[in-house]
Amino acid sequence: MKVVIDRAIPFIKGVLEPFAEVVYADGINFSREIVADADALIIRTRTKCNAALLESSKVRIIATATIGFDHIDLDYCKEHGIEVAIAAGCNARGVLQWVSAVLAYFSKQKGYSPKQKTLGIVGVGNVGSIVKEYAENWGFKTICCDPPRKLREGGDFVSLEEVLASADIVTLHTPLDSTTRGMINSTTIQQLKHNAILINASRGEVAESQALLREDLTLAIDVWEHEPNIDQNVLQKAVISTPHIAGYSLQGKANASALAVRAVAKHLNLPLTEWYPEGVERVAPKELSWQEMVDSIESYCNIVKESAPLKKGESFEALRDNYNYRMEYF
Repeated sequence: MKVVIDRAIPFIKGVLEPFAEVVYADGINFSREIVADADALIIRTRTKCNAALLESSKVRIIATATIGFDHIDLDYCKEHGIEVAIAAGCNARGVLQWVSAVLAYFSKQKGYSPKQKTLGIVGVGNVGSIVKEYAENWGFKTICCDPPRKLREGGDFVSLEEVLASADIVTLHTPLDSTTRGMINSTTIQQLKHNAILINASRGEVAESQALLREDLTLAIDVWEHEPNIDQNVLQKAVISTPHIAGYSLQGKANASALAVRAVAKHLNLPLTEWYPEGVERVAPKELSWQEMVDSIESYCNIVKESAPLKKGESFEALRDNYNYRMEYF
């Protein structure tokens, strides 16, 4: 039994070794030769799982320690009997706290209170739903776009065009698929209100780089088109610019690793289906007033400090791989 694991996934070293041959590799360096005789892969977004990698391999399960899955050819996996497991919701509160830090920063810089602003939320899944919950408790008026949920549930969801036209601040929390790729483009960007704030902590390719250069637009960007080879003009324009680490909380990473290990353990019938990293404190969600959040968030997520290295030209991948995971606290 053989498992190939992205060496950058935390907490996982030594966990599967008692039960399987384990090979660690850099995510971008997974090759057909490495995975050919593997039963399972545990990956991040840097590993593209498609026919080029998987053809003629023994792989029967791919567990990605991420909420995104656009790096996996789901059709190919389905056709070849390969199970795919994702870590849905694992880092939702980490992203919530990054978004909260952004909102707190701009409220100080621009002198607004939540009751004065409409927050548009595009994508109301694991992350977007708790952003909505906290934002409304803090006093923001929210307006939400989620076409799949609208189709399933009805409700008060509106079109992307209505969100862009109505919101003072728009935050993106969609997956990347054929309907969301390039969703923010040279046409849709013109629908945003004058002097709007756009926050993207979803996937980089949801927003086309050129569109983000609209002169009066204020940007807070964590995910970038073509990362790690990001557009330098967008980087310099963005007020907040972090290297795809919005969800990089200690608890979020522990959740992701645990979900990946448990999925592989269940598939391979290993006694690790309840495994969770030792020494990681699980933090219970709690209510926090706007002022309590504003007064405390910098101690947990200093958004200005975290934005500086990328603008100074430090390596996107190095910053991401060596990031000091934040503690969740609400």
